Amino acid sequence: MTYNFFDFLQLIGALGIFIYGMKVFSDGLQKVAGNRLRAILKGMTTTRFRGIFTGFAATTITQSSSTTTVMVVSFVNAGLLTFLESTGVIMGANIGTTVTAWMVSIFGFKMQITPIAVMLIGIFFPFMFFGKERLKDLSEAMIGFGILFIGLDFIKNAVPNIQDNPEMFMFVDQFTEFGFFSILIFVFAGTLLTLVTQSSSASTAITLVMLFQGWIDFPIAAAMVLGENIGTTVTANIAAVVGNVYAKRAARFHFVFNVFGVIWMLILMQPFLMGIDGIMGYFSPEAGSVLNTTDQMGRANATLALSLFHTTFNVLNVLLLISFVPYMVRFIEKYQKEKDSNDSIYRLQYISSGMMSSPELSISQAHKEIELFAKLIEKMHYSLKGLFLNKQGKQDKFLKKIKKREEITDTIELEVAEYLTKISSTNLTENSTRRIRGMHSIINDLERVGDIYYQMSKTFERMLADNITLNEPVMIRIREMMNLIHEAILLVRNNLEEDYGTINLDEAMEIESYINSYRDELLEFHYSQLENSAYSNKVGFVFLDFVNRMEKIGDHIFNVNEALAGVKVKAAYERVVEERG
Repeated sequence: MTYNFFDFLQLIGALGIFIYGMKVFSDGLQKVAGNRLRAILKGMTTTRFRGIFTGFAATTITQSSSTTTVMVVSFVNAGLLTFLESTGVIMGANIGTTVTAWMVSIFGFKMQITPIAVMLIGIFFPFMFFGKERLKDLSEAMIGFGILFIGLDFIKNAVPNIQDNPEMFMFVDQFTEFGFFSILIFVFAGTLLTLVTQSSSASTAITLVMLFQGWIDFPIAAAMVLGENIGTTVTANIAAVVGNVYAKRAARFHFVFNVFGVIWMLILMQPFLMGIDGIMGYFSPEAGSVLNTTDQMGRANATLALSLFHTTFNVLNVLLLISFVPYMVRFIEKYQKEKDSNDSIYRLQYISSGMMSSPELSISQAHKEIELFAKLIEKMHYSLKGLFLNKQGKQDKFLKKIKKREEITDTIELEVAEYLTKISSTNLTENSTRRIRGMHSIINDLERVGDIYYQMSKTFERMLADNITLNEPVMIRIREMMNLIHEAILLVRNNLEEDYGTINLDEAMEIESYINSYRDELLEFHYSQLENSAYSNKVGFVFLDFVNRMEKIGDHIFNVNEALAGVKVKAAYERVVEERG
């Protein structure tokens, strides 16, 4: 037996190069896609067929069904998608993942791609150091494409030769002599291979190489592909472990859907493979049957046949099972029940399922969390307003709500900051780097706003303890100031729904100017009240505390708008204030 441990390490290294090339290629494509990818994700609707297209498109762009399904699980966990809506996207992702197999079989076995791959790296490598950012991203994708096929070529060379290693071939061949049971063995082998590599693309590439090198025949390779379809569901199920019940259901659906597909395919395996053989024989009669081929031309044709099998199976699986999705959903809901009321409430954890494989998607997740953060701040504003409008019983309730929500703001800031720091450690575009810095600034300002609301609630609590009452002229002015602050918060929430860097700050500057002007007006009112003995110093101190803290909230809200716009306009704002006198 000539195959030794050193040769085995070469095979592992070749596989590592292939997987690394796939990752670089995928990351580059996602950066090039940028906002278009996010626009595709927004297409996830209640229409199941549109969801299928969305899943297919997202997987084609990301070159990873795991990326799409983990992203779907995260969105379901966060409430962006319902469980039923997610099913179409997951089915589409199954079809999208077959694109990789076609790419590998066409370029890796039917063409001499390695010289072209090296040439691509040579052409695009210089653009990594100069040129526009879009060109850098495209260069990264092309370099990844080149590395991917260099790795595939290394895998082909590292797989032991049959003639030189008869013992190894006999070891594999002995498992092919049990008829239908052999098919089941290799379905399990395909599942295990995907679990080990954590990449259906890598496991499919290994299967294609084994088929091309003659280690396995076409039916066995098809069985391994079926197993890989099951193995690829594990990643989403792992991501769902920390998710809520709806995320778990989405992940379970992916598993159940693929298992059902494998079951019906195993029943129809023989006639289905004969049909694939007939199609390949029609287009390439000179290559002979793919079911039992020995020459190199026939084996190269068999890799194309395996890609055709992979695509046809997944498309037919979607067409056959799409009508049964509601029944599958009910079955999963019966199996995966809600354990407590926490799963029924609207959750704040868009990022609880961990990072996406793409920085762009991870940033989008964090942005969604910040949108909820701003919504929470608005709720705190309503609670503070309720303190001034309700009786004693209601006031105690609002004080508890503000305290609870202030604790949540601390947690959100910490979790989002840690998440953004993890994203920062990846390979980011300049625009993404600026956006993450802005998001750090936003969560800090929003957390400070939460602190201020809590401090104001404590002031109100002391006011009640000291039996201090505010007369109607004071209350009117506090409510007016609160209305201005609420306008600023509503504007921030609207701006958070816009794309980064597209915000017009004119309205924000106008509201901030009104807040500052009204603060100055209230200071004049305060001194006149003291001079006329309209209220005591104690009342005046409470009034000033509310006024100054609300003005601080306005400042922080304005900072958030600046971060969303991606510019600093403090100097411009100060000029506007001077012009207005």
